[in-house]
Formats: sequence, structure tokens, C-alpha cells
Amino acid sequence: MATNNAKASNAKKKEVKKETKLGLTYKKDENFGEWYSEVVVSSEMIEYYDISGCYILRPWTMAIWETLQVFFDAQIKKMNIKNAYFPLFVTENVLQKEKDHIEGFAPEVAWVTKSGQTDLEVPIAIRPTSETVMYPYFSKWIRGHRDLPLKVNQWCNVVRWEFSHPTPFIRSREFLWQEGHTAFATKAEADEEVLQILELYRRIYEEFLAIPVIKGQKSELEKFAGGLYTTSVEAFIPNTGRGIQGATSHCLGQNFAKMFQINFENDKGEKAMVWQNSWAYSTRTLGVMVMVHGDDKGLVLPPRVASIQVIVIPVPYKDADVTAIKAACETTVQTLSNAGFSAELDTRENYSPGWKYSHWEMKGVPLRIEIGPKDLEKNQVRVVRRDNGAKIDVPVNDLVEKVKELLGSIQESLFNAAKEKRDACIKVVNTWDEFIAALNDKNMILAPWCDEEEVEKDVKARTKGELGAAKTLCTPFDQPRLAEGTLCFASGKPAKKWTYWGRSY
Repeated sequence: MATNNAKASNAKKKEVKKETKLGLTYKKDENFGEWYSEVVVSSEMIEYYDISGCYILRPWTMAIWETLQVFFDAQIKKMNIKNAYFPLFVTENVLQKEKDHIEGFAPEVAWVTKSGQTDLEVPIAIRPTSETVMYPYFSKWIRGHRDLPLKVNQWCNVVRWEFSHPTPFIRSREFLWQEGHTAFATKAEADEEVLQILELYRRIYEEFLAIPVIKGQKSELEKFAGGLYTTSVEAFIPNTGRGIQGATSHCLGQNFAKMFQINFENDKGEKAMVWQNSWAYSTRTLGVMVMVHGDDKGLVLPPRVASIQVIVIPVPYKDADVTAIKAACETTVQTLSNAGFSAELDTRENYSPGWKYSHWEMKGVPLRIEIGPKDLEKNQVRVVRRDNGAKIDVPVNDLVEKVKELLGSIQESLFNAAKEKRDACIKVVNTWDEFIAALNDKNMILAPWCDEEEVEKDVKARTKGELGAAKTLCTPFDQPRLAEGTLCFASGKPAKKWTYWGRSY
């Protein structure tokens, strides 16, 4: 009986501990992978699902995704791009039509082979991307030059199945994205749009998520399978020394037009093939945000994407006028809400103010306002910043102006801190030995390159190891001067360009 009581007591202790323990077990600088997994769950961004590589995106995540969606959707509508929706399924014969393209996705394609207990006569693929889903219908809709440009976008999910290390947001089997697909009469129009879209992706990362990115072009080896060329925005995670492809904008050229016979009669009455683009960003953006800004207390949200920008917490000490404090808190929330800020009040009575501080820090809310008896007396509130923990007492009359100033400062500080950390990890090298030293030191490397595919493959082969091989990340549009006589760091041949290299996600 005593043993049973002891067991029950221990079980209760464990249960209570689980309920009250808010701090993270892992530190960002010591065990990054475990820290990241813990943060995305403890901050209530995701919940693990019973199918490996699939995750539940909780409201805290969806609110951020919707903020980015509202911005991007409005911008592409200004470009006269219309939203559509295409089916999730694609037949095998259509999928196989564009050989290079499907080879690039082949290991990741998930197939439906049964309906109930009956085997399907023909297996059906679940879209890994929608070029082959859409383009048979582009050929039907485009007949003459007046049908161009054709510009559609869809907000949807895609499934990419095979990989070894699923990571929430960064590499999941199902994820959300937008994918734009456009067709033009001329290459010049397609080229122009590729860069317009890439600039919107830069704005998502830099202006909303406060993450610095590099705009550039992918190598032939790293470009989108079946495309003409790929441009991307590249981010970097200093803690792991890995680059991460943030979003891509591809010029597909006329390859898919040829395969799917997307032809039109031009204004001279001649038959011509369209020029096509496709472009996408996904929920991966949110994983990059967590990795870049998060700290040992949890998530840190940039104010522009935080669904709650200010959390107001009553701090009723012993014998305090609880009613007056609560009324002051409610007035504060109302004042901030009326001024256009997203503010909420945490009135839960079963948690202490200290617990609430930790809870909202874990969730990354940019500003916390505390109101206690002394604040009531002085007609002020205490404001605490999430990014640096700074505390400031603000007179009630100045609150709206001060909150606006602080949120702007947090957004800017997060970007500047991230850029400083990223820039400290960029190393310019000229030789192989310098390259290896910089790579092993977790850097993003800018090196002169001869732009030969065989050399790129050789670099991958020579750097293959437990941490993964180095590869080209992108050739930046903003090219440093290439002095005459500069040689490729890997081959010793004359260099043609500066390119970023590194390990990547």
C-alpha cells in the first residue's frame, strides 16, 4: 500500500512539474537541433502528428502565415495575377511528360494506389509542385497573342515524401505555399517578372520577418529541374553554419511549352511558343524566423508578424485594489487596440504573474505591459521588451506613442542583429585551403569560381562528410569586382564570377 502511495505521489509530482515547467531544456548555442524542436512545440507553433514528417500548424503559426499571405496576395494582384485552384492529384502519364522535371522530384512523389480495398488501375500522384498539373490546360486556354500574358497563382499544400531528417517548417512531408505560374509572349516579359517576384520575397524576409537575405541566381546544377534559370533569396543560420534557400523565382523558358504544346499565334500571324515562369515561397519562411531570432527563453517574434504585439498582465500584490488594476489593464488594451495595435489581456487567475511572463516570452510576444498598485498610483505602466528584456515605465498619456516607437525599434533591432551575426559569418576566400578552413568554421563563403559544373561536383565530392557536402548557394546579383587574373578557388582556372558556397538545409 505504501509503495502504491509513493508511486501515486511521484506521478503527481511529475504531473505538476510538467504543468509548471516553462523554461527550455536545451540552449540554442549548445544543442541547436533539440532547442529548435522544443521551441516550435513549447511556443505553440506546431504539434507533432502521428505520421512522421507531418505537423499540425497551430493558430499561433497560421496567424503569421496569414499576415505574409495578405501582403503577398495584394502585391501580386497589383501585377494582375489572379488566384486559381488546381486539383491535388496528377496522373502518371502527365507527370512523366517532362522528363528532367520529374526526375528532380521522383524520389519525393507520393502515390495513391488504392481506393478502399481495391487497387487503382492507374496509380495517381499527389502534387509535389503543379507545373504538370496546370500546363495541359494552359495549352487549351492559350490560342492567340491576345490570350497572353496568362498569370495565375494558387495558395495550396504540396506533398514531398522521401527524405531522411524531417524538421518542422524546414523539411516536412506536407507544407503550405503559394505557387505562381505565368506565360508570356516574350522572354523579356518573363525575365522582368522573375525579378519583380524575387523582390517581393526579399521584402517578406527583410521587412516582415526581419531576416537579411541575398538575392542571386542558382548554378546550373542547383537550378529548378526542367527550368531555364532559377533565382533565389538565400538566408543563413549562424548557429549551424548552414545556408537556407528562402524562396525561388524560376524562368522556365520554353521547355514546358514544348512538352505541353503551349503555342499561340503572334501578332504577325506566326505560330510561337510561350515563355513561362513559376515561383513559390512556403511555410519554411517561419522555420527560418524561429532559427534566426529565437533565444533561450523561446520564440522572438518581429512585431510586423506577431498576432499579439502587446500582452497586458495585471500584477496584483497583497492587499492591492484588484478591481482597479483590472480596469486599468482593460483600458490599456482598449486604448492600444483603438490605436491599431494588436493587444490582449491575460486575466487567468490560476497562474501567477511570473508564470505569465515566462509563457508570453516563450511565445515571443514583442512587448509586455505590467500594471501593479504602484503603476496605478503613478498613472503609468511598465513596458518590457521581448528582444532585449529592457524595462521602461511609461506615463499612461504617452503610451500609444511609446508603444509605436518601441515596436518599430524592436523590428529594426531584430533585423540589424540578424544582419550583424550573418555578416560576421561571411568569409571571402581565394584558395582551397582558405575555403576548407572557413567551411569548418561554420561560415558562408564567397569565392571566385570558374562556373564549371564538373568543378562544382568535385567540390561536393571533396567536402562530403558527416555534416553534409558544401555546394553553391547562389551567385549574388550584387557582384564584387573581379580583378583581372583572379583564379577559381577550386580549380585554379580563370574565375568568371563570385559565388556563395556553404553547407545548406
